[in-house]
Amino acid sequence: MVNLFTPQQPQTSGASPESGSGYQAVDTKIPPKARPVFSEISVNGVTIAESAILAEAQNHPADNPGAALRAAAEALVIRELLLQKAAEEQVTGTPETTADGKTETAEDAKIRALIEISVDAPSADEAECRRFYDNNRSRFRSEPIFEASHILLAASPADEAARRQARAEAGQMIAELEAGAVRFSELARARSACPSAEHGGNLGQLSPGGTVPEFEAVLMRLPEGEVTGSPVETRYGFHIIRMDRRIEGAQLPFEAVRPRIAAWLEAASWSKAVQQFIAVLAAEATIEGIEITGADGPLVQ
Repeated sequence: MVNLFTPQQPQTSGASPESGSGYQAVDTKIPPKARPVFSEISVNGVTIAESAILAEAQNHPADNPGAALRAAAEALVIRELLLQKAAEEQVTGTPETTADGKTETAEDAKIRALIEISVDAPSADEAECRRFYDNNRSRFRSEPIFEASHILLAASPADEAARRQARAEAGQMIAELEAGAVRFSELARARSACPSAEHGGNLGQLSPGGTVPEFEAVLMRLPEGEVTGSPVETRYGFHIIRMDRRIEGAQLPFEAVRPRIAAWLEAASWSKAVQQFIAVLAAEATIEGIEITGADGPLVQ
């Protein structure tokens, strides 16, 4: 981890009146200096300011400050490489509006224009798309759809007594349902704490990602027409779930996903070509203070 403010050895002044043996107290009038985060970093003689690295670090989330600073320094080194190459090639670009509605800076426009004229990524042909589809068929399936109903016995995770009571009540309800003593919809209307109670517990159609993980795990395995044999615990409380209908996912035909596959392959090809272009620039440049170990990650941002 990079220590941003490692103090230098404090200056001292004056002897302790108690010791008389050369003891010197800390001079609090002179604050310690902070050491720089990095040794000076430069690209072909152009220095990357430490203040710029610190500001850039906020754009590079990481597990620790040191990793964020390293990523920020690499990104700024690569940016400087690209700007120097654009100046060398006399490349200028007209700022454009990005997808999020922001207007490019003049420097960003230069970098974009440089990459556009310097990087040529081949498009994906039919054979490549077909090969990718055949090797990744599981990625091209429609998601399953579940039509389910539930009864919720609400209880806060922080209230252990309420949780125990809700679990016991849910278990008793399941026993009543299995014995045929009550209908699911009637029990939901009378006892469920979910707004779906007014519809007999019916949740409508659900797809993966639409519910909490514990609830979804039951949906994935519960057979059509079945009710859970034990209460399902989530942060909301305990649920009794009935699977009303399952619509399993189906394999999507190649023709339906070919445009998506082509876009993926072309984006991957373009990214690799940009990385290679940057790697060449880095190899030809004189970079001091940091070692550029690869051409991925922040190098293409």
